[in-house]
Amino acid sequence: MRQDSHKNLTEAISVRKTLHPLLSGLVALAILALLSVHATQARAESITIMAMGDSLTAGYGLAPGEGFPAQLEAALIERGYDVRVLDAGVSGDTSSGGLARLDWSMDPATDAVIVELGANDALRGIDPSVTRASLDGIMSNLSDRGLPVLLAGMIAPPNMGEAYGEAFNPIYADLAETYDSVLYPFFLDGVASVPELNLSDGIHPTAEGIALIVERIMPYVEDLLSRVADQG
Repeated sequence: MRQDSHKNLTEAISVRKTLHPLLSGLVALAILALLSVHATQARAESITIMAMGDSLTAGYGLAPGEGFPAQLEAALIERGYDVRVLDAGVSGDTSSGGLARLDWSMDPATDAVIVELGANDALRGIDPSVTRASLDGIMSNLSDRGLPVLLAGMIAPPNMGEAYGEAFNPIYADLAETYDSVLYPFFLDGVASVPELNLSDGIHPTAEGIALIVERIMPYVEDLLSRVADQG
């Protein structure tokens, strides 16, 4: 009887020794699978923002990496966000131009949009009703796509006259309310009319000017990101 018990115990130990590497391998595979799922989820949580605008977005007069999209992306990554900011800025673009190119400018991966248009409308004295209709068309299009929007406001230059400003300036707040979007009241806040933060033309920000814009708009961008997360 003792011999049989000893034999059974020996066989059990032998089987256990055989299974142990197999079990270890299975555990390792399970861990790798979990890590793979986690990595896939992390990639799925990556957010793509399209910055659609004019020369203020396109980085007129600036070196690569100094424009608004690049600086914003870098600042967001530094804050721990997994995000890309696409540059859809076209120098000289008006709100009507932005509306005309919206469909082909859209990247399929876009999760949210920053709309920065209207500065050239004001500089050229375009009828504010035209600007309003064009921006409304853009906001409506993006709303139909289910994309959260940060609308960056603009203020008409004083030389355009009081009546023009009264018609132009409220456009952004009105549309932001209509489409329940994030509103940043004035894209050039803190930068406009500050010589050291603008290029020699007095209109386009320097790299330092863009950095200040990114700093000031950041809470609004984080609001935009939270809306993307809420949709997910």
